[in-house]
Parts: sequence; C-alpha cells; structure tokens
Amino acid sequence: MSVVVYTESENGKLKKNAFEVASYAAEVAKQLGTSATAVSINCKENELLGDYGITKVLNVTSDTLSTFNAKAYAEVVASAVKNESATITIVSSSADTKFMAPLLAASLDAGYVPNVVDAPESTSPFIVKRTVFSNKGFAHTAINSENKLVGVSNNAFGAIENKVTATIEDFTVALSDNAFNTKSTEIDKVVGKATIADADIVVSAGRGLKGPENWGMVEELADILGAATACSKPVSDLGWRPHGEHVGQTGKPVASNLYIAIGISGAIQHLAGVSSSKTKVVINTDPEAPFFKAADYGIVGDAFEVVPQLIEKLKDFKAQNS
Repeated sequence: MSVVVYTESENGKLKKNAFEVASYAAEVAKQLGTSATAVSINCKENELLGDYGITKVLNVTSDTLSTFNAKAYAEVVASAVKNESATITIVSSSADTKFMAPLLAASLDAGYVPNVVDAPESTSPFIVKRTVFSNKGFAHTAINSENKLVGVSNNAFGAIENKVTATIEDFTVALSDNAFNTKSTEIDKVVGKATIADADIVVSAGRGLKGPENWGMVEELADILGAATACSKPVSDLGWRPHGEHVGQTGKPVASNLYIAIGISGAIQHLAGVSSSKTKVVINTDPEAPFFKAADYGIVGDAFEVVPQLIEKLKDFKAQNS
C-alpha cells in the first residue's frame, strides 16, 4: 500500500511543483514505512521523479487529456489511488489542482486538507500543519477519515533530492461518459516568459506606474532577473495588464522566493495572496503604505527613479560575473 501523488506537467514537462509534491509524498511514505507512487498524465520525463523518492510512476497517455479537465483528471487520479489500494493521496496547491481536489476527495470519500506547509506531525492520528486566515496563522489539523487527501502549499516543503530508481508503468483509465461535460473553449497562456505559478522571482506593479505605457521598465527588470511579471487588481481591472497577471487573494497566489512590488500600496487582499513568498521587496513613494509593514526590504522612492537605477546595477553585476 503506497502513498500516491499526482504530479503535474505541461507540454510533456514536469512542473516545478511536481518535484515538491513528490518530495512530500516520499517523506510521508518514509514515515509510514512504505513507498511513493506518482500518477502522471501525458508527461515525457517521468524518470526524473526517481530523483525525488518516487519508486513507481503510473503513466497515463491520452489525447483526450491534453487539456486540463478537472473532472476527467480527478477520475484518473482516483483510479490510480484505487489501483494502488492507497489511503493517502498528495496533490499540489496549483489553481488547476485546487479545482480538481474537491472532486477527487468526493470520489475517494476522503478528508481533504489544503495549504499544508510541513510533513505530518503524526501519522496516527494523521495531523498536518496548514495555513489559515489568508496565511495569517497556522492550524494543526487531524484527518480522521480512512482516506486522506493532502494539498501541499507551493514553495513550502521544497524539492528534496532522494534518488531512487523509478519504475514507469503505462496506466489506462476508462473515463465515464460525463467526464467531459465541461470543456475549455479557449486558453490564454503566457508565451516565452516565466509563469507566475512556477517562477522563483516575481516582479509586480500597481497603479503607481500611472499607465500601461510605463510597463517597459517592469518587463526589463523581470527579464534581467528571469522573473515573471504580475500586477495588482486595479491594474488588471483598468485593462493595463491581462487578468492572468493579477495576483492577490482574488487573483493568482504567489509563493515565490522573491517578490518585488513596485507602486503597490498593499491592500489586504493583495498581501494575502503574496504572503507565502519568502522575501518581499517594496518600492513606493508613500512611507505609510501598508506593504512596508509586510515587506522584508523597503525602498521609499519614486519608481521611475529607483527601478532604472536597479536595472543598471543588475546589468553591471551580471556583466562582471558572467
């Protein structure tokens, strides 16, 4: 009886969070004295999961699953869990997985705890630590049901190398007739840039930039750092930037290693969505901006003066260290 983990991929490549949840599953399996099995959909590099403690991969290949569909994917993962007679299933906290997880929990009759930040404190009873109140506190939660579903917060546990040999097995699932009752008609994706979900660094800006015509310096800074670009809700509402870049409690959550906020005052909804980032840097003209209270580093100054100087310093640093 193994621990089963769903590892996400895109265009045949494993996502960053796949290695983190694989590491988490391997740790839970170690605590229970068993092994960790991954279920992977349309992925071409499953062997990499062996570097993070996964001993078996159930590889699902299907053209009908080329686009994410919460219900269909939930059926696939549930079938894998039942195939392995597993009682513990691990998933990430990505937007897609949070859409899928409640359906999976219902299918497995499992207790579901999202936003978990650490390995189980105890396996009998099964107790995990998770964030609550928009990441302002922690709760130690016991899952008392026989089947358990754990959602690991992004960038919380970390990807931990634990090299084993992963056996890859083809796995076929007979999907139900209503698995595709809901279909995606259009998908907007950022092309050629780091995505907010996978980026180690995110450069974000708000209304302090005064207009979309000034976003060039934000994109230049992001390019130098290899970062994703993001924005506050008012900016996306005004149409300055696409809604896919909106981060915050009502947008995309950010759990990057470095989050740079330029001209963002720091409304509570925004702070709630970025609080999981490890280091937060704020550039703002208002020394009383709420974001300064949440920041690790703050610069009180005009973004139109500070950011160009920061860009030049980074260019010089890279030139001297290349």
